[in-house]
Amino acid sequence: MSDNDFLAQAAARSAETAADRNRLESMIGRAPRSTAPGEDTAGPSDASILNFALNLEYLEAEFYLRATGSALPDELTTGVGARGEVSGGKPVPFKNPVIRRFAEEIASDERQHVTFLRGALGSAAVARPTISLDHSFTQAARAAGLIGQGESFDAYANEVNFLFAAYLFEDVGVTAFKGAAPLIENKTYLDAAAGLLATEAYHAGIVRLALYNQGVIDDTVFAAAQKISDVRNAVDHVGDDDQSIGTADRLNLVPTDENGGAFGRSPGHILNIVYLTPERAGSGGFYPDGLNGDLTESDDS
Repeated sequence: MSDNDFLAQAAARSAETAADRNRLESMIGRAPRSTAPGEDTAGPSDASILNFALNLEYLEAEFYLRATGSALPDELTTGVGARGEVSGGKPVPFKNPVIRRFAEEIASDERQHVTFLRGALGSAAVARPTISLDHSFTQAARAAGLIGQGESFDAYANEVNFLFAAYLFEDVGVTAFKGAAPLIENKTYLDAAAGLLATEAYHAGIVRLALYNQGVIDDTVFAAAQKISDVRNAVDHVGDDDQSIGTADRLNLVPTDENGGAFGRSPGHILNIVYLTPERAGSGGFYPDGLNGDLTESDDS
């Protein structure tokens, strides 16, 4: 296979729409082509996977930015599909300067992720979907047994609540990028996804350590973190892979499998968690109106 043939196939596989495919193919000097009858089109396109990641990055960016006193600017929220608003979110009254500073650093990283993915996708980038940062946290906390019926959970009320919420997002983000890696065929996109995965893993480690330190001060934190891990296991259909931060006697900052590696989740299983349901659904939880793009449905098995 010639280099041009390889690049043409990568372009066709990576483009989310016919227009994008034509644009990519024209860049490498090949005439646009349509999918031939009988051609294998199984699996999502690379751009569909990147748009799925962009939906997740919108959520993480808005969560951290609002915790540290800002938000995504309007020019980073437009695109394909309906642009949604964000409900909830406010500055956290940080007392620990270390937690405040790493929250600010992560907020900056997540904004950069949004900017990068939008740039990589160009005109195929999806708009920010409707995001809930208020009722969704109450729903998640109730499902995990952190609060009872009639009670509410404010992720921005204090540092500990903020860390619980960050713990929910960061561990999910790592498994999302790990699960997406085998689906990406374009090596340039794969390299970019690997970089984002590494950053999310750094974030997750920081948050898990900060939460563990809170557990040393108040050992009820360990039980609460375990409940969050348990509810993720209960809805994602992956098995019992999700791991908490440990106990006062046993540290577990790096949740690994038997090979010492991180495990992954498919897009559908990720959506089970962020939609807060073990059922097949197209919306719910942190995305009341669902995601924008092609990958929008959670799994039921």
